[in-house]
Amino acid sequence: MTDDVTNQPPPLAGGNAWRGDPLLIQLAERFSDPVRRDLDGLGRFVLTPEAQELARLANVETPKLKTHDRQGRRIDLVEFHPAYHALMRRSVANGLHSSVWENGDTEIGRRHQVRAARFYLTAELETGHLCPITMTSASLAALMANPKLFREWAPRVTTRKYDQSQKPPVEKTGLTLGMGMTEKQGGTDVRANVTRAERVGSGFYRLTGHKWFMSAPMSDAFLVLGQAPEGLSCFLVPRILGDGSSNGFRFQRLKDKLGNRSNASSEVEFVNAIGEMIGEPGAGVKTIMDMVTLTRLDCAIASSAIMRAGLAEAVHHARHRQVFGTNLIEQPLMQRVLADMALDVAAATALSFRLARSFDEAASDRGEAAFARAMTPVVKYWVCKIAPPLLYEAMECLGGNGYVEEGPLARYYREAPVNAIWEGSGNVMALDVLRVLGRAPGLFEDVLAGIDRDLGAGGRGTVGVLKAAMQVAATDEGSARLLTEQLALSAAAAELRRLGAGRIADAFVETRLAGQWRNTYGMLDSRHDARMIIDTLYPPVT
Repeated sequence: MTDDVTNQPPPLAGGNAWRGDPLLIQLAERFSDPVRRDLDGLGRFVLTPEAQELARLANVETPKLKTHDRQGRRIDLVEFHPAYHALMRRSVANGLHSSVWENGDTEIGRRHQVRAARFYLTAELETGHLCPITMTSASLAALMANPKLFREWAPRVTTRKYDQSQKPPVEKTGLTLGMGMTEKQGGTDVRANVTRAERVGSGFYRLTGHKWFMSAPMSDAFLVLGQAPEGLSCFLVPRILGDGSSNGFRFQRLKDKLGNRSNASSEVEFVNAIGEMIGEPGAGVKTIMDMVTLTRLDCAIASSAIMRAGLAEAVHHARHRQVFGTNLIEQPLMQRVLADMALDVAAATALSFRLARSFDEAASDRGEAAFARAMTPVVKYWVCKIAPPLLYEAMECLGGNGYVEEGPLARYYREAPVNAIWEGSGNVMALDVLRVLGRAPGLFEDVLAGIDRDLGAGGRGTVGVLKAAMQVAATDEGSARLLTEQLALSAAAAELRRLGAGRIADAFVETRLAGQWRNTYGMLDSRHDARMIIDTLYPPVT
């Protein structure tokens, strides 16, 4: 019968993304029992059919801009599908937007790592709604430059209540924060911004200008860069004033993006919008960089998670799909492709959590502080950069079934580039590495010492290669990407070694640090047990 369906894998649903991820479980082994139980529940939720349907709907039913009401009044509202609000409500309740800033957390000293685990599992489900979550959490870092504003806003952010109503901030049960940096004439070069900020007294300014990309436009307030008399400065600008009126926000249109479709990104004009300065006058870039650093960590965590989710789909398909009389997973070539990809996903995940650990321990450990400052752009560069090609390869493992929109892989693939572009593209990250190398070379001495220690004898010679690459980069800016990638691969290998990943770490070291030039996946040779790598990192469901 033509209606009979055979040799089609069942949906990857009904399992547990936490219990099925041995590496994530190991990374969280020092978390408290309540946190691990919470992660178990979250892992179960993200693989439910209901959660998967929320993710699908939030991206199919995309946000819509309404500039005016039916009587011609400006309202400047973005409408979201209820699925988006459902995802936001759960992530806010889980504290993804605020947990690193809350008092009384039993996981003190591991807050960034605990949040990273929750963020990772949630990103495996849907990453678009995590944009306002990321910006809210990161904005509080910048707000600390103005203690008055931090005292006013932080308690309203950390309520763990999602309030989508259009009200003044003081009337809401919970708040989200966004940011507006780039303008059409400058992009990354924010010092070319033309938005004007005119002082009106008592720390308040009126802003007039525009922003070319301002995501999550229904946030309650935004960190905005504008030109004050003293130079480019940072301001907190509420969207709605205390009397309920608009604070001069004029949304022009929403971006028609390749991916990240559940999240609205807008073009906006400011007309005498009232804001308060954060940080010192003329120090806008320095002030907002405290926020940007945290967003870069989230970019790496989310990219790792999307890769994990995409490869899990590919492995699941290969275990159930028969080709030429045997399951795909038994085909030697498919085994090596999947295993090769699994090495990168494991390394990216380990490296991202390594960065989160450095954030937790930077205040008390010089080496960790050096890692956080020097390696944030390195980790963001490499982890986010490898996501699109890896997800394409995962899609190819499913063939045409991976290319259609009914399954999640097409969405993962379209989502993948945003983290490499957002908060600094590849060249921006590589140049940031050079800036650190030029201004504080001692930071890299601490980083290299840690890499050398964790790699052990198996990585002999790696630090010498890195030092040589640094010497070249000091006089050749064009080599910055070479240095950045070598640092990332070395740090990832060192972390796999530190975690005791055994033959998985060996395979990564031999193929990434000492192997031949690679341009596609499937380049493992017979020395490495491909099936062992797959089954260890993606254990079969029993």
